[in-house]
Amino acid sequence: MNRQRSFIGFIVAGAIALLIVIASFYWFFTKSPANLIASTSEPGAAIFVSKLSPAMVSLLTNPDRLQALEREEELSKLKTSLFAKSGIDYKQDVQPWLGNEITLAITTLDIDRDPENGQQPGYLLALATKQPEKSREFVELLFSKRALSGATLAVEEYKGVKLIYDNSQPEKDLLAGAVVGEGFVLFANDPKVLKDAINNVQAPDLNLTSSPEYQKATKELPKGGLAVAFLNLPVVAKWQGLELSEQLYNSEIISLVLNPKGLLAETTFLTSSEILTPSAPLSKPVGALRYVPASVGLAISGSNLSNLAESDLAKLWRQATATIYGSGQDVVSRLAKPLVDVQKRWGINLPEDIFSWVQGEYAIALLPEKEQTTPHWIFVVEKSESVEQGIARLDAIASSNGLSINPLTIDQQKISAWTELTTAAKKSDPKEGASFSIETKVRGLHTTLGNYEIFTSDLETINEILTTKDNSLIDNPNFQDSIAAIPLPNQGYIYLDWTKSQNLLERQVPILKLAEVLGKPFFDNLRSLTVSSYGTDTRSLKGGVFFQLKNS
Repeated sequence: MNRQRSFIGFIVAGAIALLIVIASFYWFFTKSPANLIASTSEPGAAIFVSKLSPAMVSLLTNPDRLQALEREEELSKLKTSLFAKSGIDYKQDVQPWLGNEITLAITTLDIDRDPENGQQPGYLLALATKQPEKSREFVELLFSKRALSGATLAVEEYKGVKLIYDNSQPEKDLLAGAVVGEGFVLFANDPKVLKDAINNVQAPDLNLTSSPEYQKATKELPKGGLAVAFLNLPVVAKWQGLELSEQLYNSEIISLVLNPKGLLAETTFLTSSEILTPSAPLSKPVGALRYVPASVGLAISGSNLSNLAESDLAKLWRQATATIYGSGQDVVSRLAKPLVDVQKRWGINLPEDIFSWVQGEYAIALLPEKEQTTPHWIFVVEKSESVEQGIARLDAIASSNGLSINPLTIDQQKISAWTELTTAAKKSDPKEGASFSIETKVRGLHTTLGNYEIFTSDLETINEILTTKDNSLIDNPNFQDSIAAIPLPNQGYIYLDWTKSQNLLERQVPILKLAEVLGKPFFDNLRSLTVSSYGTDTRSLKGGVFFQLKNS
């Protein structure tokens, strides 16, 4: 019979997990005390998790250390409401014994390995305990309350560990619990999951800590990380029912580190293949950012676009988007869709007709307009012989599309414009017949400033660049704070001003709206995020995302 064994049914597990997430959101919005760091850099509960597990997530500090930073008693109210249904008092029944680690893992894709009755993932929650006797009392209390609610309890001794679980009705959620040794309280959605966890401890070659991938990944963890997640990427893809056509990376580890200005999520993707970075690392932000206004919503900067499509970063993007969307997505189309609209209108191929001749510094930026669904764009590239040839090629493409190349002058700055002549009917006296006017529409412009060639979508944008030279993105304090959290050298930055780009992103990534609902406190306080890749290991790709918060 097919049981609906969902993790949502774990009364205590679900309550604590949700409590931690919400607590973390509020924690991020305040300046963190210097002593709020993890007591360990690696999850001790990894010994209970199979090395074939798709995913494991751990909080490496006691959630009560976060509670001191709550405002207006939101977390206290949340605790009361979450535990009220189970008859559990958090402060009295959980707080005294809860230690400095909470780990949640998907242990298996199918508990009974029977495809006939559907896929039934196994979930395991491990709570570190500092008072084993108190935690045993809690487990007894929890299951006695479930028995009073109509559940039939079963007690079983397995390899020296006492297991308690309820034989719920098929439509109900099953819960199993145990205190293992002196260190952890375990909850699972099936006693088989608890038994497997105990087997993993007693046969070390079965658990995650024996995996070479996991061992290598944990060496990449920074000091002081407060949370860590490990993903077995091929198994995650299998879990989603996907057959990836391109799979370069085998595993990923993510850690969260507090910063006075926000939160750094650092991640490392590991592979057994030799990989090459798309370009030489940069020791400082590219000079092209001097020509990007501070009003930008999205900016991408770095060097050498000529091999972007075949870079390992692009391969990672295709693997990730295939996992998320069920099919491979072009790296360029997702990063800067308005530029893709340009290539459709002009009949060009961005990688071949533009990116192929960009071998020096570059910056791509979008400036959202409230009145328009399509933002203005800027493309800045360092001058070189190949750039001169590229411009000549673009002029030829423009001419073949019926556009004219006309010189303009703005504030004594010479500009080349790609223009199109159109006609428009004018109101006239019916006796005199139809009357038309000729209009000139600008389809793109470019000019030279210093050692850079600057392309824009319209006159307003290039005028903003020329008239606000002292208000560039590279001089913006918020941008400076964001990139200060990213190690140097690196491969450049993707900088997103959340308040200016929120609407644009929601149109491109519809699932983001759901994430915003679930994490409303976080997104309401998010100012910007900055993404970069760095590191020199030829068998891993390391990078980070820095979330800058409004009241940091």
